[in-house]
Amino acid sequence: MHVLIIESSPNRDGLTAACAQAAIRGVEAAGGTAEDVRLKDLRIASCNQCSDGWGGCRPNHRCGGVQDDFQALHERAIAADALALVTPVYWGDLSEAMKNFTDRMRRCEATLGEESRLAGKPVLLVAAAGGSGNGLISCLTNMERWAQHVRALPFDLIGIKRITRAYKLETIRAAGEALARYPG
Repeated sequence: MHVLIIESSPNRDGLTAACAQAAIRGVEAAGGTAEDVRLKDLRIASCNQCSDGWGGCRPNHRCGGVQDDFQALHERAIAADALALVTPVYWGDLSEAMKNFTDRMRRCEATLGEESRLAGKPVLLVAAAGGSGNGLISCLTNMERWAQHVRALPFDLIGIKRITRAYKLETIRAAGEALARYPG
């Protein structure tokens, strides 16, 4: 199974990066392939709500209003067997980079309803709170809502805080392994 792991922290050595690496180790332990994508290395702008508010998203299910790295990543997400989204928690929500990506994916895929190209695709959702851990649940709730809108299968939702790092990284590794073995 090929799993596209999308992480959105600007910090290459922090908790979020460690979570992505744990998921990669799990996928590879199960014999799958993991492709790590750092959103901060790409240029993905926020949605412009083109023309009538939808631009090409609704009729074409592709973003044509903003030309950046989103289009290629959208295609890679569709082609993958499974996804893992790993975000730091900022103000009880996804990071801005992850929010830009998920908002634009939602506009392209949710309007397809049951025909969404992410329909039934298992998605591991990880929220990493480096501070107090406040906002962890609301971030995971927003991630789950995104998965529901695009008709993906929320395979697992894992929240991790600085104080739970030791055992939650192992949980994420195990989830990555289980995701790669999922018969879907």
